[in-house]
Amino acid sequence: MKTILITGANSGLGKESARQFSKQEGVKTIYLACRNQDKANQAKLELEQSTGKTIFKVLNLDVSDPISARNLVNNLEEPINVLIMNAGGMGGKQSGLLNTNNVTNIFAQNILGHAVLVDELVKANKLLDVAMYAGSEAARGVKKMKMARPKLKNNSVDEFISVANGSFFNGQTDPMKTYGTVKYMGNLWMSSLARKHPHIRFVTMSPGATSGTNVMNDLSPVMRFMFKYVLMDLMTFLGQMHKVEVGAKRYVDAIYDKQFKSGFFYASKESSMTGKLVDQGSIFSDINDHTIQDNVYQAIHKLIDSINISK
Repeated sequence: MKTILITGANSGLGKESARQFSKQEGVKTIYLACRNQDKANQAKLELEQSTGKTIFKVLNLDVSDPISARNLVNNLEEPINVLIMNAGGMGGKQSGLLNTNNVTNIFAQNILGHAVLVDELVKANKLLDVAMYAGSEAARGVKKMKMARPKLKNNSVDEFISVANGSFFNGQTDPMKTYGTVKYMGNLWMSSLARKHPHIRFVTMSPGATSGTNVMNDLSPVMRFMFKYVLMDLMTFLGQMHKVEVGAKRYVDAIYDKQFKSGFFYASKESSMTGKLVDQGSIFSDINDHTIQDNVYQAIHKLIDSINISK
């Protein structure tokens, strides 16, 4: 695993996983693929200082923009062994609004750009070994956290397209209501990819409930305060949250531990967001349904086909 590319690597889980990957034997280059180049360059400097290594390189990538993803692949001088799709989150302060590609910001940030990135890497023979997508326990629900399991009517291609463009949610733009369903699509897409490209290992791994990340920064000030400074303290006290180092280690384990099989989604056991990792299909059977997986793949690629990324 000589060459690793991490999206959203300027802070939180992305930056910490870059630090941990740098300690693995044989790693020669770690690409920090980020939207904000100033923050990425600062992260690069801090990683070099903390690790004593000069193996970090900055690449420009906005995962909500398919053209940015395509350009990254075109400008990539060498194939990569590992892709870590860490970037994502709540979609910004206008998560439910449509962007210029007619999908919601939360969908674009979590899935659209990553889907184009994978397609272009595979097409150019620049992804050699493993791709990991950062999943979330929200994709199967967590009763203790009052996070409801995604409820779709028929898991059809059209229904998944309606999730992407926001019409499925009937005007609901609260990211706490939409995030789990978008992440549900993300892990299903990865599982379909695994069967289409068996020479590459595709694993979805949730970092779990992790402190020290920016995932809640896009919420309203009141909601952000409640989650970052009230709920997170309570979750930590109850053992339902771990440090960023633990969440990032899940990424490293997903790459190096072959017990994590291609096409599967691993996260914490039922009713938990920390601790032992299990196949989430054992909790929510739809996750391992091949037909549903392929419907998501088709929905995503119908959306990509409607976008002109050749310009």
